[in-house]
Amino acid sequence: MTERALYVYALVPHRPDAADGVTGIDGLPLRLLEAPGTGVAALVHDADPAPYQGADDEVRRRVAEQDAAVVAVWERTGTALPMTFNVLVAPGTSPGTSPGGRRSAEERLREWIASRADGLRSRLEALAGRAELRVEITVDRAASARDDERARSLETEMAERSPGLRRLLARQLEQVRRESSERLADALYSDVRHRLLAVAEDLRERSRSVRDADEINVLSAALLVRRPDIEAVGAVLAAVRDEQPAARIRFLGPWPPYSFADLPDDGPHGDASAPAAARD
Repeated sequence: MTERALYVYALVPHRPDAADGVTGIDGLPLRLLEAPGTGVAALVHDADPAPYQGADDEVRRRVAEQDAAVVAVWERTGTALPMTFNVLVAPGTSPGTSPGGRRSAEERLREWIASRADGLRSRLEALAGRAELRVEITVDRAASARDDERARSLETEMAERSPGLRRLLARQLEQVRRESSERLADALYSDVRHRLLAVAEDLRERSRSVRDADEINVLSAALLVRRPDIEAVGAVLAAVRDEQPAARIRFLGPWPPYSFADLPDDGPHGDASAPAAARD
């Protein structure tokens, strides 16, 4: 019989009932695996020692189910160190054990938590009462050039010219719009970053998840925010939108602090792990 592995969703403060009634990927029931004497527990389900695979839609569904489970327990415990998708701990040997001294998945995960308990507790305490927000700000090229005299002049001239000349003028207009949007994006970047850091505890820039050829990127970031300050972030973004009609803003969350978990580099996974980003 194949030995069972553990699929790990998050590390949380040990609260005996925090996972009661919570289901995870494919509706599987979740439980907390405590590392005695540490105050830290892992949110897990029993699994085959192989990562989840499948079509993109199936992976997205499972990622969403994992996120929902982590959120449910995070709301109960007030803090969490979320894992990425497909973090598995398999049975095997652990550092310091004698040759041939196999450990079950539970034993290996408990040993890993215990060996890093001080750092994990410290990180959980630092993230207590905090949430992650995602912010993406772009500039619409056409909207950014509405007050540009060169753009208005070209638009007027295009209406009066032949089709061939209009195509030439259209290329010139696109260049003017690109230059205008890039100037606005540069000015917005430092201003918005400064204003967000006045209400957030940390900001980590990310690559954009969605790209539009008609927009110029300003800022794509994860914010670490105290829960009472979430509305303040919304107010900053609303003010930016009002001040700059060409700005396009996406504001997502609150979520558990995926971007700020800062887990040890070795992670809790064993031989069967295949970590991948849980949220783009």
